[in-house]
Amino acid sequence: MPGWFERSTHHWDDWSLAELLSAKGEQRVSLVVPAKDEAATVGDVVRRVRAGEASAALVDEIVVIDSDSSDATGEVAAEAGARVHTSAGIRPDLGSHPGKGEAMWKSLFVTTGELVVFMDADLTEWDTHFVPGLLGPLLTRPEVALVKGFYRRPGQHGLDGGRVTELVARPQIALHCPELAEVVQPLAGEWAVRRRHLETLPMPTGYAVELAALVDTVRRDGLDAIAQVDLGRRAHRQQDLLDLGLMATQLTAAMARRTRSAVVADEVVVEQFVPGEEITRRTRAVHVAERPPVASVREAAAC
Repeated sequence: MPGWFERSTHHWDDWSLAELLSAKGEQRVSLVVPAKDEAATVGDVVRRVRAGEASAALVDEIVVIDSDSSDATGEVAAEAGARVHTSAGIRPDLGSHPGKGEAMWKSLFVTTGELVVFMDADLTEWDTHFVPGLLGPLLTRPEVALVKGFYRRPGQHGLDGGRVTELVARPQIALHCPELAEVVQPLAGEWAVRRRHLETLPMPTGYAVELAALVDTVRRDGLDAIAQVDLGRRAHRQQDLLDLGLMATQLTAAMARRTRSAVVADEVVVEQFVPGEEITRRTRAVHVAERPPVASVREAAAC
């Protein structure tokens, strides 16, 4: 019997649009784009998804969750045709945290799709086949709950970027969750999931949301609940090295919670130094809180 990689790794064009539409039936698909200060790119993401033949046929709603942007991210997304919510404005009774994961968690209160596709807002090189490619395994393989995209990055070897993946996520997986070792890009921002599955998972409020979803899925439902799809080529805005340090802290905190190797507070202080004629010191608070499963929030509200 072929291993997981052979049977669960797909290519974006493995399915025709007719096959996907037939398998979709009456199911609804929500595209969620979490965004913070992405006015330069979010409009293009929304417009191209709306204009793509397959993506337009499969997606029932495009929702941008604006995470306290200081630029015109929300206005640009709305002009491009998305429905826009501010993260803090969704269920204000539940409070608000900064971070990508918080926006994705909040999106589950304002979207309606049985299938949810996530895409980053800072994409600069990509194509509209991302959406049908990610939906393929969910629509054609009922045992699959979560689908990760992977892609070639810019550069001679297709590895420009991805520093946190190689320096933090992959070592954490090797040490604590080796079942996920064959997931090509565990931190990819392009992924799709069944709503009923995602609503049962706790979600870190920051950058660790993708890794946590993978770990929680494989530990509860097994590796065959996950599939991955080659999406071709992708590029996005690169983060500053010191900002990547904060992301790495969030990943480490999420894995520490899942391995019970440390007691993790909702906020961690990181000291960073920039050498020069004089050393510049930055003391930065990193939010590493986690939200409970949305299903438990709904159940509590119903009582």
